[in-house]
Amino acid sequence: MAPKKAAAKPEAAKAAKAAKPAPKKVADKAPAGDAEKAPAKAVARALKMRKKVVKGTHGTRVKKIRTSVKFYRPKTFRAPRTPKYPRKSTPRRNRMDAYNIIKHPLTTESAMKKIEDNNTLVFICDIKANKHQVKSAVKKLYDINVSKVNTLVRPDGQKKAYVRLAPDYDALDVANKIGII
Repeated sequence: MAPKKAAAKPEAAKAAKAAKPAPKKVADKAPAGDAEKAPAKAVARALKMRKKVVKGTHGTRVKKIRTSVKFYRPKTFRAPRTPKYPRKSTPRRNRMDAYNIIKHPLTTESAMKKIEDNNTLVFICDIKANKHQVKSAVKKLYDINVSKVNTLVRPDGQKKAYVRLAPDYDALDVANKIGII
């Protein structure tokens, strides 16, 4: 008998809904709308204040879930240095200037042969000088353009540089000007 009662209930509900008349929509909301505008603002403000009071001054806080056993110190603000006076009175002098890089030209027979045949000058240089420094030093000291520089360290610990001059310069003329020949 239970299934029959369940079937009877939905039919009764349908009949009750059909019997009730639908409520009419009232169109006199316009005058009431002006009167409710001010209280609606006040209600909104009151709700906002209630939320602030409930949360407190700091708001709601969520505890961070740590997934690692290690703790790294957070990176805090580090102010840039603003020194009151310079730590060095004068900047350090560059010890590798052109006069220290090139010590002297080499005047051996093989060096003279290089001057005549290969348009190349041979110099003894500072051991710490590299090819770029030798090239710029020769350019500055003798006002000549350099094609390329080859270097080697001699068994006595000195560095020798073979400086090939550009085609528009003659090594013999430059050697005479320097005073090698």
